[in-house]
Amino acid sequence: MKWKTFLLGAGVGVAAALLVHQATKDQPIRPEKALKIAKDAFKQKGPVDGSWIHMVPEKYFRNEVPHDVFRGGISRRVNGELEQYEFIVDKLNGTILDVQKLDPVGV
Repeated sequence: MKWKTFLLGAGVGVAAALLVHQATKDQPIRPEKALKIAKDAFKQKGPVDGSWIHMVPEKYFRNEVPHDVFRGGISRRVNGELEQYEFIVDKLNGTILDVQKLDPVGV
């Protein structure tokens, strides 16, 4: 009798874990996660001085395909010069869709 109870409990636990995994798999990422993804990508080439993220998602079209995205920015110093970048991260899967280096201020 104890084995049946154990197996029933284990089966219910596995089923619950699968349901939770499935329910959270297709959830969009949060803006904070999008910013972390971008910062981690930039940190591979050096330190980041500052960053920001727009908390409200927006529509972005890439090759005529619509995406819900977060828009943000990164600043860092390279050889003493300030470099600023704007990035776009897909809200559904966290893929960086676009990065543009911004022109220096005052130029």
